[in-house]
Amino acid sequence: MATKDSSGADTLQEVYFGHEHLTVIEPAKGWRALNFRELWAYRELFLVLVQRDIKVRYKQTVLGVVWAVLQPVLTMLIFTVIFGGLAKIPSDGYPYAIFVFAALLPWTFFANAVSASSISLVNSANMVSKVYFPRVIIPLAAIGGGLIDLMISTVVLFALMLWYGVGWSAHLLLAPALLLAVVFIALGVGVLLSALTVAYRDFRFVVPFLIQIWMYATPVVYPASLVPEKWQWLVYLNPMAGVIEAFRSAFLGRPFDLPSIGISLLVGIILFVWAVAYFERVERRFADII
Repeated sequence: MATKDSSGADTLQEVYFGHEHLTVIEPAKGWRALNFRELWAYRELFLVLVQRDIKVRYKQTVLGVVWAVLQPVLTMLIFTVIFGGLAKIPSDGYPYAIFVFAALLPWTFFANAVSASSISLVNSANMVSKVYFPRVIIPLAAIGGGLIDLMISTVVLFALMLWYGVGWSAHLLLAPALLLAVVFIALGVGVLLSALTVAYRDFRFVVPFLIQIWMYATPVVYPASLVPEKWQWLVYLNPMAGVIEAFRSAFLGRPFDLPSIGISLLVGIILFVWAVAYFERVERRFADII
């Protein structure tokens, strides 16, 4: 039977059709980890969003997916002329074109993934504010769409290896693992920036500048050996530095610098864990402020 409070107003039991037992669902508080079971349940939505991002990216373009090849190739040509030809930056004895392209391949994926994921939530405001689903799926899908471009560009890298006569080595077997590391780091950075962009729209202008500076802080156009040895540890605090150098070594057949890879991966793991925890903490406010 419905009851009334001291002021005579109807209690919740009466409002809810006389039900005496109520279950109140509140958002989790504090820091949380990713709910992988929930993400798996929404895997079809993830695939739909990935397909949408790929279609939107090349919609109404003349060349379509050819841009996946042109972007890194044109960048390689410009860098080869400016840094390899004019600035005479060393390339550890390899042709500068393949030296820089081996680094541009993972870097271009990373830069595009971070750019796309950082604004993904804001661009999907209608979905975020009206429908429930794990919000982290949106930046994840924005990053996943770039994997197609990455695979296409990898074919070009193999073609360059044949053109310049660079032999294949067993190190190539580690290339997929290194690409996964790049994806992992991109997820951490992209998820963090997507959450920050919802709250602070200034990040839409900060991110392009940040990526540009980040590239020159990463051994993409220059070898890490160009940095004085006593400062190289500082370079590898950049999570992309060790992975980029390792990826380049895998394709050029050079020995791996395991300490540098370890430092960069450790920083990448810390960044990913912190980014996901922050995202999960603020996610419940997205619908209100987006």
